[in-house]
Amino acid sequence: MSETANSENTTPWLVIVIIVAVIFGGIAFWFTSEDNDQQPVVEAPIVEVVEEKVPEEKVVEKVSPESIPEMPDIMDIPETETEPVEEQSPLPKLDESDDFLKAALPDLTWRKELLKLVITDDLIRRVVVFTDNFAQGTLAYEYTPFVQPAVKFSAVEQVNEKGISTGQWQWDESTARRFTLYIDLLRSIDSESLVELYIEVKPLISEAYAELGYPDQDFTDVLQDSIVRVLDMELPRQEMTLVRPSVMYKFDNSELEALPETDKLLLRIGRENLLVLKSVLLEFSDKLAKAEAEN
Repeated sequence: MSETANSENTTPWLVIVIIVAVIFGGIAFWFTSEDNDQQPVVEAPIVEVVEEKVPEEKVVEKVSPESIPEMPDIMDIPETETEPVEEQSPLPKLDESDDFLKAALPDLTWRKELLKLVITDDLIRRVVVFTDNFAQGTLAYEYTPFVQPAVKFSAVEQVNEKGISTGQWQWDESTARRFTLYIDLLRSIDSESLVELYIEVKPLISEAYAELGYPDQDFTDVLQDSIVRVLDMELPRQEMTLVRPSVMYKFDNSELEALPETDKLLLRIGRENLLVLKSVLLEFSDKLAKAEAEN
């Protein structure tokens, strides 16, 4: 091929390149002139445009009413019978309550060594029967909740100037000391704790009281009556002279001898012990009345 032919073929392409260069140069000059003389030319980043795919519409299958299963009527659904949960009482049965009380009594007193004076065999029934009789002025010794004093009652025989017996005995106040340990036990018991225990075991007390033939009566009323009997007891001012027509002593004063058995027992425990007993029972009675009113 000749030179003339090559130059003719390349000429149009050179012209096109020159024209494109002039155009881009003018554009670059326009962007970099005037206010933008000092600004560096920053090439714009190439942003790749990603075409978002539009999700295809989901085809919802039409469900005919005939294809829906028929739901059972709520009235036709049988109720599930649940077995009732039997509430377990923290209390034992009356016949099995002795161990429960044996465990509870030491928490009532700081004189735990004196609890040996308490008969814990069938204790609730003992308290109920003895209290019921006491409120009526009688003593049910076979149901006493306490063991008998180790020291027996004694009196000082009176003699005349010649040393002959007058047939009378003088009350020996020192014999009242045989009840001191019982009074100390009662005095050491926390009255508030005793009331709480009473309220706790009252269902068993009511059961024992119903066995006596009082199913509709509140034993607390009887207990309060027995306490009132103690509080109302007045000590005689005169000396308590005794006679002994038989093995048993009797008061020489007919009025004292006519007193109920409970009152004569209170006389035998002595003046000081009776005063302490009244104080203890009065505090217990007040707190019991408040607790009964709240429950």
